[in-house]
Amino acid sequence: MIREIVVTTLGELVDKVTPAEPDPQSGRRRGTGIYRGSAASARTLVTSLDRLGTSAHVKRGLEGHILRNYARQSRPHVDSADDEWELLFSAQHHGVPTRLLDWTYSPLVAAHFATAIPAREQDRAIWRLDWRAVHRTFGFPELALFTRDLDALLNDGRGTLTPRTLFDGTLGDREFACMVEPPSLDARIVAQSAVFTFMNDTTCSFDVFLERHGLSEALTRFVIPASEVPCVRDQLDLVGMDERRLFPDLDGVAEGLRRYYS
Repeated sequence: MIREIVVTTLGELVDKVTPAEPDPQSGRRRGTGIYRGSAASARTLVTSLDRLGTSAHVKRGLEGHILRNYARQSRPHVDSADDEWELLFSAQHHGVPTRLLDWTYSPLVAAHFATAIPAREQDRAIWRLDWRAVHRTFGFPELALFTRDLDALLNDGRGTLTPRTLFDGTLGDREFACMVEPPSLDARIVAQSAVFTFMNDTTCSFDVFLERHGLSEALTRFVIPASEVPCVRDQLDLVGMDERRLFPDLDGVAEGLRRYYS
């Protein structure tokens, strides 16, 4: 079972995610988790690709078409369309359906995304993932992976690993999940301390996949009761964790004002 912890204030969340003891090597209380906010605590860790439909075959067949069309249509807005991994990260970051899941190194950033949608009477959730435990299980180093690392770890010297290689099943039946740190493609990725997870299986949600591999303990779900959401949201605004900081452009300024005065 996935561990669930109820938190009612921002301070309580910070206390819960802070390691109880300093790291013996660094002497610092730095966590090793990544976080994801959800506006509905009951929602599983489904990707935007999952939400396109229920047929795994159809979803897998769509991925290449989606990325190819994103490359073609985004060309006026990006410097280069040659790096397919960067295109995939950019597509996910801008809301295109992919098999990636957005995470952040910051529990406060995750709390923002969990509470940014106002006045909905439902509990919110902040997921924590022990990504190092995931990497250990699948034989990956306990390091944040870059795309150049994926060739050596997954492709067994069979040329250059690209998203298309992942989509078409060239990697075979080996199951895996990992965390990838994207390049700083834009100011939003930097401001949000963004990272991504992905897995090769498109037939189930990320939490179900981890449970299937004995990794339930790698996930923790911090639940904010609906009655406490307004308080946590106000606390986030007090510490400056809002749209203007996380979306450092005019859209972020406008969205922050709209929510604040709603």
